[in-house]
Amino acid sequence: MIPYIGAVVLVVLFLSAALRILNEYERAVIFRLGRVIRAKGPGLIILIPVVDKMVRVSMRLVAMDVDPQDVITLDNVSVKVNAVIYFRVIDPIKAIVEVENYTYAISQLAQTTLRSVCGQAELDELLSAREKINAQLQEILDTHTDPWGIKVATVELKHIDLPNEMQRAMAKQAEAERERRAKVINAEGEYQAADRLAAAAKIIDAHPTAIQLRYLQTMREMSAENNTTTVFPLPLDLFKPFIRLAQKDRPENE
Repeated sequence: MIPYIGAVVLVVLFLSAALRILNEYERAVIFRLGRVIRAKGPGLIILIPVVDKMVRVSMRLVAMDVDPQDVITLDNVSVKVNAVIYFRVIDPIKAIVEVENYTYAISQLAQTTLRSVCGQAELDELLSAREKINAQLQEILDTHTDPWGIKVATVELKHIDLPNEMQRAMAKQAEAERERRAKVINAEGEYQAADRLAAAAKIIDAHPTAIQLRYLQTMREMSAENNTTTVFPLPLDLFKPFIRLAQKDRPENE
């Protein structure tokens, strides 16, 4: 009876050491006597106890925060920039064999790349052309991590922290720009109004009756507002005969 119990115990110990279950998003890199055999999974895999060693690798997309980096832009402005990286393992064997700790390696590479790329751009470009900066970061990181079996999918700048003095200077610049635009728009409106008035004066000069029609229209608008004050403009044509008589009666020596 005891031999059977011992055999059962040995079988249980063998199965517990030999059988592994991997999730759908996991792969196992198998080392046999120190040499890589292949990557297995997902599902149930069988190992040779003592001989085989398994290293689990997650194939899911990983989001990694890049610590804020102090950067001096091309136009000598000191800013603090941080970003987020999305990457995944596409070759588990390379990710384990080619680099000791691929997560730490990507983090360090991202920090140096972020400082380098942002340092080659001016502040205005850094603020307004983020898509271009993101594309440059993604391309550089993906090129360097490809031998590690890592695919960098996306890099996004999260936050750009400006000094308080620069924020105040940019606010003053934006305020001055808005005032300039307001003055230009006001001047353009005055020019257009003067141009329209000049055109209207030419029409009225050619057709004197138009001023009477305009007067009647104005009177109708005033009466529609229930105003008690009425203004009667007198045409200058009524005074022209009196002006001519006054000029004739004036002594010539004057």
